[in-house]
Amino acid sequence: MIHEKIQLYENRSDVTLTTYVLDDSAEMLNGKKRPAVLVCPGGAYLGCSDREAEPVALRFAAMGYHAFVLRYSTYFEGKFGELPFGGDMPVNPKSVHPGPVRDIGQAFLTIREFADEWLVDMDKVAICGFSAGGHNCAMYATHWHRPIMTDHFGVPAADLKPAAAIVGYPIGDYHIMFGEITDPVGQEISNAASIAFLGTTTPSSDLLDAVSPVLHITQETPPMFIWATAADELVPVENSTSLANGLARQGVPFEIHIFEGGMHGLSLADQATAGGLANLEPDAAKWIGLAETWLKKRFALELPVKPAWMVEMEAA
Repeated sequence: MIHEKIQLYENRSDVTLTTYVLDDSAEMLNGKKRPAVLVCPGGAYLGCSDREAEPVALRFAAMGYHAFVLRYSTYFEGKFGELPFGGDMPVNPKSVHPGPVRDIGQAFLTIREFADEWLVDMDKVAICGFSAGGHNCAMYATHWHRPIMTDHFGVPAADLKPAAAIVGYPIGDYHIMFGEITDPVGQEISNAASIAFLGTTTPSSDLLDAVSPVLHITQETPPMFIWATAADELVPVENSTSLANGLARQGVPFEIHIFEGGMHGLSLADQATAGGLANLEPDAAKWIGLAETWLKKRFALELPVKPAWMVEMEAA
């Protein structure tokens, strides 16, 4: 496996792409390119969760896909910092929209740069995100072909095109996120996340429109797999159902799974990503298997009837 951390910008150490590139082998694909999944952890645009990073990438690698983890622009520029509860947070322009979604574009261009060396099939690269990372992926899925991306990078839209998107407990409609949280701690986190990503705790309706992926779905949006839990108290499940409805209206293929129980931030929902018993939810843990089946419809490896070594033996 090629496992390295690549700094995406010369003057910043916080935005990185970590590779989990599977070694080529004559016993398996023998020089053919593999599909890939780019993972975007959640963290309220304050930081990037370790629980939604490497363990998820390794699970996709175990499916036979190259995997990557993008640590995109966040308020604390890497690891989580301490929130000034009850105090003011200055704006960090690095984490404010559209910085984070452009980081996905930069990651795509970096993977494309090394695609031949890493044997990555750029026509089959999916994005996968959780919570804020799910929102970032949904934003990318609805904006990859727009001037906010193409003009910024000066490249054709085809260079930035994702083949599919997998989003877990995402923010799909930012309008839903305001006025829904009554828990004091949850409200503090929500306010901090708003400062981090929107630069304000009182965003205008136009700004909320701009960062609500559901309002930007078109037929150019890639197929999407959505999952969430009905019991999520931090990101209301309506964010996921609204995305599904928006995709349906545009005729974009999608699959959605809403599990009854489970807190926000489950990640794989098993012991691989659990920090405590509350992170375990056997029913919700089924999402990764369902996503694997869904991905195979689009990313199934092009395998011969017989492996190359067997063909060679028969020909000898």
